[in-house]
Formats: sequence, structure tokens, C-alpha cells
Amino acid sequence: MLAQKLARSLNSRSASSPWMRFLNSSCSNGSNAAGSSIAAKGISARSFSLKDHGWIPDCSMDTDIVHGGVVPDDKTGAILTPVYMSTTFVQESVDKYLEKGFSYSRTNNPTVKMLEEKVAKIENGHDAICVSTGMAATASCINAFMKAGDHCVITNCSYGGTNRICREQFVPLGMEFSFVDFTDPATVEAAIQPNTTLIFSESPTNPTLTLADLDAISEIAQRRGILHVCDSTFATPYVCRPLDHGADLTIQSLTKYYDGLNIGTGGALIAKTPELYERIKLVQNMHGNIMSPMTAFLMLQTMKTMGLRIRQQSASAMKIASFLEGHPKVSRVVYPGLDSHPQKELADRQHRDGLHGGMLWFDVKGDPIKLMDTIKRPWTLCENLGATESIITACAVMTHANMLREDRLKVGITDGFIRISVGIEDPEDLIRSLEDALDGL
Repeated sequence: MLAQKLARSLNSRSASSPWMRFLNSSCSNGSNAAGSSIAAKGISARSFSLKDHGWIPDCSMDTDIVHGGVVPDDKTGAILTPVYMSTTFVQESVDKYLEKGFSYSRTNNPTVKMLEEKVAKIENGHDAICVSTGMAATASCINAFMKAGDHCVITNCSYGGTNRICREQFVPLGMEFSFVDFTDPATVEAAIQPNTTLIFSESPTNPTLTLADLDAISEIAQRRGILHVCDSTFATPYVCRPLDHGADLTIQSLTKYYDGLNIGTGGALIAKTPELYERIKLVQNMHGNIMSPMTAFLMLQTMKTMGLRIRQQSASAMKIASFLEGHPKVSRVVYPGLDSHPQKELADRQHRDGLHGGMLWFDVKGDPIKLMDTIKRPWTLCENLGATESIITACAVMTHANMLREDRLKVGITDGFIRISVGIEDPEDLIRSLEDALDGL
């Protein structure tokens, strides 16, 4: 079935085609696309580390988020992975070319590779590429598995940048997209065409927090020989891992909950199999779509607290959502943890440990701009989400302003739509600030 999927998405490229020759030989910069020369030599990002003295079996996700295979530096004993700010890596001889696994940082860098391995481990994938932003990961996915004449079934409510790049860049290049409601798997299957090579889900969606039944959609994709990718940025692997539900690829905007501190931007595309990883690694190398070693180093540190943050953010979001449901200036509140969420059963089944994340939205009765302009700290008016600081956003004029108004209204993003990303502050302080601003409308 995987061979069938790849044949469809890559147009049955032969072994003599340029990308296959690339995978089967060294790049111009000395490393093949998938890093298979590294794997063949038994080398990984951990190769510069001390001998592993062994771990207890079956560590929990909380432990993996902290350690994730990282061990002290071989020469110094440093507990943190070093920052390798080097463009190139000296080779001992031609015969020992790539023996140490690295030649040029566009293809592989030790610090970035450690982050990629850690992300893949936490997402339960084979391997991953880490790139400069979440949108770079999205673009890498579509570039890797679609070409002119191919068709994609994609959610009609996604991050605004995803919607825009499909309409503004890929459609003019001859690709086709059907934007459909992913809350019903039957609707997704009905939209499949003979030239469909990719199903693109997002769960929960940004910003409406609708869910996709990943098991059902993955079953459809597998039965029809189509790749299924899920953008799981809102959920994070701590709440839901799409690869555990049958998806072939996962997209993460690392800028959000992985970073969690408003420090760096990054994205990841995680592959379930070696074959899929080879393809995305090739595309990454050709495009030069990489992450800086310094950013990778910082994310290796910030992601260690992801579990702690998400547990706090989920608990606070539930308190805030419950408060908003009872406020007279709020007409609707949507949060997957509320009994009123139309997909509560799916949320409880698909989300881990009763956690539903730190994102929620509400419709305000009154002027949303006045609410934005008068709300007091600790709320912060800005674009981003998933951080320790609580963020409030008027999506119609900010994050989703690039969507056509007609499309925006169809998926429920009204002019009074307020998205909030709950941080780790005291939820009672956040509620007092919201109450003061809402009472003033």
C-alpha cells in the first residue's frame, strides 16, 4: 500500500530519474538526501556523545520530552547538545568521506539533526526534517508529494497561511485543491478524485477547533492508496499523535508549543516510514529549507517543558471556557473539553489523558476591536499561540485576514470571532481581565 501511495504521489518515478539517482548517490555537497550515508555508517546526531550506559525500558512521553536520546557530550561531558555553528565539516580523506556523518550544514547539521531525531521520537515517526517555520513544513509537504495535475482533498478550515499558499502559489502551478468539511469522513471520501495524491487534515483546526476523525480518514486514505498528512500544531504530540492514528505524515509548527516561549520560529515534517522520509529530505536539501543550529539548540531546551506547560494550559483553558459560557456578552464558546463541543466524544477518544490543549475561541456580542483595545494584561494582543504568555487575537482582522471573507464566514470565522491562546499565568487573573473587558462593552 505504501508503494502504491508513493507511486501515485511521485508519478512512479523510475530508478533512473533525477531524484532516485540523487538518493542512490552522494549529493554535490557530499551527503545523500535522506542522510542514508549517515545511517549506513551507524552514525546519528548522538555519535559525538558519551557511551550510553543504558536506560530503563519504556520511558514515558514526559521523560522522552526531556531527554529524547540526548546524552552528554563525548569530549566535555556537557549535558546539552552543543551548538555546531559550522557551515562545513572537514573530511579526513577521500576514502573516509562522510565517515563522521556530516559535510555541509544545508544537508545535515549535528545540532539540527539531534532536534529532528528528538521530534521524530516524540511524534512516533521514523524521522523528521526541521525547517525554518511551520509554513515551510507545509510547503515542503506539498512540494514533495504533489505536481501539476495532482489533486488534494484539504480541510476547508485551516491555518490562513495554508489556505493562501494553496490558492496563491500551488493552484497557478497546475495543482488542484478541494476544500471540504473534514468533520464527516464520508465528505472527505466523496471529494476524492482519480488524480488525488494527498489528503490534508488539520486537527484541531485553526482557529475553529473542529476535529478530524484521524482513524477514519487514515483508513480511507490507506484503502484508496493516498497519502494522509495531518497538521497537529494545535494538539501537539502531547495531546494527539496523528501517526498513531494511521496518518503517514505529521506537520508541526515548532514555533508554537514546542518552543512555547516566543523565542524562535521553526517547523517540522515527520514521516512514518524510511521511504517517505527520503522524499521529504530530498526536497528539503534541494530547496535549502533548513533551520539554524542556534534555533535548534534553543528548541531542544524549550521543548523539555512542553508537557508541563500543556497540562497547565489545558486546565486553565477549561476554567476560562467555563467562565465565558456564562457571560452575557458572549454568544458562543468552543473548546474541545466542554460538554457543549459538538465533537466532544471524538475529542475524548482521540485526545490523550483528557487533555484538550490551550486554545479556545468565543463570539463576542459587541465590538471585537474595542475588546482587543481595552483588555488589560496579563492578556497580550499579538499573533502567535502556544506560548507561556496568554494571547488574544481577533482572527478576522489578524491571523485570517488573508482569507476571502466569504470563505471565512462559511467556516464560522465571524467578525466577532475571538481566539485565545491560554498561557501558564494564574487562570483567575486571566478571567478577571476578561470579565473587566467584556463588562465594558
